[in-house]
Amino acid sequence: MFTDDDYEMFRDLRVAHIATRFEELITDEANDHFTPEQLFLTAATDALELRHANRVSGAIKKAAFPLPGASIAELDYQEGRGITKVRMQRYAGQDWKAETLNLLITSPSGGGKTYLVCALGVAACQNGHSVAYVRMDDLARKLVIARHDSIKHQAMLNEYSRVDLLIIDDFLTVGIDPDAAADLFTILANREHRAPTMIASQSGPDYWVDVLPDKVAADSIVNRLVNHSKKINLGEIDMRRHRDELARQAPGYWE
Repeated sequence: MFTDDDYEMFRDLRVAHIATRFEELITDEANDHFTPEQLFLTAATDALELRHANRVSGAIKKAAFPLPGASIAELDYQEGRGITKVRMQRYAGQDWKAETLNLLITSPSGGGKTYLVCALGVAACQNGHSVAYVRMDDLARKLVIARHDSIKHQAMLNEYSRVDLLIIDDFLTVGIDPDAAADLFTILANREHRAPTMIASQSGPDYWVDVLPDKVAADSIVNRLVNHSKKINLGEIDMRRHRDELARQAPGYWE
């Protein structure tokens, strides 16, 4: 139906997906009762859905989630975790560009923080937001390495400052040096009242102030995170142990 020259033209017009889908539909005898106009609209709709899916997939890949398959639908809402389906659905549909409040998620090790922030981050990607996920120790290491190249260092600061939603996991689980703390201050100061930051940590603000090397910078960093934020405390349930127990109870499990 369409020639190679036709497809070259479609690619130039960026409608190759529509043309391909339209040809598939119009040559399928099962669609003979539809008009060409109806099939063209179906092809256009399918092409838009494919483009959206590709865009979301690219955003999830770029965000570098350790759990890219995490989903709000798969969260465990057992009593004591401090989360509900309604609350998480609201966060899943959050307009992070309009709502600049930070989100602080705390629990002891094994509480499911990483899965939760990944699920929320994936939902943000699906809603068209740019997202960056990074562990605090990795962020500090990347900034230290980039500091030897001023252009690369500034580009990294700009990247983390401008992304719609910045997720920092394992926040201050290990200490950071004064230079990394200064860079963290720069990123958070740039994002303040402009873009939200999601923090996952085993500890709370009082510990953060104590562990940061420069007390003046510590006060500024913690103040920016805490005073303009919402908070989720996942409680004391060890989700790693809980999942292991469920696995042992499953049919066919053996040790």
